[in-house]
Amino acid sequence: MALLEVIAMTAADARNADAGGADRVELVGTMDDGGLSPEPGLIEKVRLATTIQVRPMLRLRAGFATDGGEVVRLKGLIASFMDAGADGVVLGFLNGLNEIDTEVVGELVGDGAVPYTFHRAVDHCLDQKRAWRAVQSLPGRLTHVLTAGSALDVEHGLTDLIARAKADPELAKRILVGGGLQAEHVPWLVRAGIHNFHIGRPARPGGSYKAYVDPDLVRSWRNLVDDEIAHERQRLAAAR
Repeated sequence: MALLEVIAMTAADARNADAGGADRVELVGTMDDGGLSPEPGLIEKVRLATTIQVRPMLRLRAGFATDGGEVVRLKGLIASFMDAGADGVVLGFLNGLNEIDTEVVGELVGDGAVPYTFHRAVDHCLDQKRAWRAVQSLPGRLTHVLTAGSALDVEHGLTDLIARAKADPELAKRILVGGGLQAEHVPWLVRAGIHNFHIGRPARPGGSYKAYVDPDLVRSWRNLVDDEIAHERQRLAAAR
């Protein structure tokens, strides 16, 4: 199954993403510092506007570090998010060595009660091989890993994304590509076995976060993803 996820900042964004055929929204309170947590009340408003899946960002400061005091706040925030109607959360933390902070992630979601996406913190690790091994061993209900394949964007990480997906088809099912994703990247990623895509600016007129998500732009991505996956399945069937 293909997944199309859209960044939303308002209930209107989520409603429009749903109207355009998105499967899920990543809900943020602001795009400052790459996206910070929304208030739980925003999730309640989104729930009144649509039944689309909602995963709010769990991030209270710039960067990917946290500490013991903040972890307590984050745990409380997860509970508030789920009580407000979220379907899971989006998180990603690194330790002082710039490695995946498995201890913090385990404390937050290790009981397996909350599905989660590990976001682009993985792209900022110094040792990518070590980072991806750590991601694959994370506890709890990890469903997706949001990645651009590089700390910059998909254009710079495309080759690595394709190689990683081809080397591990099971991992390819969890890879959620986002961060400067462009339409021309989709065919290459689909051929590598990646069917999960995440968009922010491409879902908005002029690529501006000052504009609401546009259903027609989302629909164009929905059609692109579905068409490319259908073409790839036809190609594979013909090759058998």
